[in-house]
Amino acid sequence: MAFAAAAPLGAPLTSPTSGPPLADGVRVDGGSALPEKLTARAWLLADHDSGEVLASYRAHLRLAPASTLKMLFADTLLGRFERTERYTVTDADLAGIPSGSSLVGVEAGVTYTVEQLWQGVFLRSGNDAVQVLARMNGGVAKTVAEMQARAADLQALDTHVVSPDGYDHEGQLSSAHDLALFARHGLKNADFRAYCGTRSARFPAGGGRTSLIENTDRLLSGTYGVTPYPGLIGVKNGYTSSAGNTFAGAATRAGRTLVVTVLHPRSGHNAVYEETAALLDWGFAQGSSARAVGTLAEALSEGGTRVSSSGEVPHAGARGSSADGGAGGPGGWGVLGGAAGVVALAAGGAYALRRRRARRAREAPSAETCAQASEK
Repeated sequence: MAFAAAAPLGAPLTSPTSGPPLADGVRVDGGSALPEKLTARAWLLADHDSGEVLASYRAHLRLAPASTLKMLFADTLLGRFERTERYTVTDADLAGIPSGSSLVGVEAGVTYTVEQLWQGVFLRSGNDAVQVLARMNGGVAKTVAEMQARAADLQALDTHVVSPDGYDHEGQLSSAHDLALFARHGLKNADFRAYCGTRSARFPAGGGRTSLIENTDRLLSGTYGVTPYPGLIGVKNGYTSSAGNTFAGAATRAGRTLVVTVLHPRSGHNAVYEETAALLDWGFAQGSSARAVGTLAEALSEGGTRVSSSGEVPHAGARGSSADGGAGGPGGWGVLGGAAGVVALAAGGAYALRRRRARRAREAPSAETCAQASEK
């Protein structure tokens, strides 16, 4: 099998021998026909345990990830603080959060446990909770640099981090493939798995009061006309005006766990959930009849084999990018400073090289209209 190259550098998806690629960049080998009416600009379905990719479409198309990037934020920072650690938020902690962000309601002067802040991240996609945790970690720039280093370790070469929360910034990009890596690796952490599967929790509201917060993942909560998906573990949904609707999920049935990512369906509202459920249903129905079209790489720090940059291990999916640009952004999110420079040097200039080449070959995105989901 030969994958169409998404970028000149190698990507963390190895390729077993199989048939030629299908039209429009779809990769599938064996099994029944894929679900009809899949409108997403990119998607991927993989076995969680083996890492085998069962089917994909434009898996390395670089797109705005929205709040699904919070999976990488969590995978990077979850082990830094004890769940019971308490922190009193200051006004400075909340300065610079992008206008229009989704918020869980973190207030200056209120003391929160780390567990409560993570619930705010996972359940309500609170950019205020993300910023507080980033400040506790030494600042936004340091956190962004560490997230980029974690992406490099996971061999998520399509990902460029500008802000910890996934909010729209020029150059903030990921892919269906990389988000599958973040979901799969994050789910190895018991806290990550517990948080992303929590349907509701009580959150401090000041003055000793609490309010009920519910998970914005409609496949988990069953809100807004979406039927809860049987066996769903989580993981993370997202929406911004640039990204449209994005989703990374995992579900277990009959002892098998599948990971799925769906980015930018053409229609809004519940399409991202409907297409996710359809792909999961298809994957569970195949059993062993759908043969792997690739295998997700393992983290380098955990013994994974380094993906070649020679092009001998090519990308799956279509080439191109929805956006390109520097790491600049409004407020405190865009300036990465020296820490990010260290990460760039450690990466051997790979991102800069890929940007230059992608600029010459990228595809312009199609015009799409997505109805707003419940978060940014």
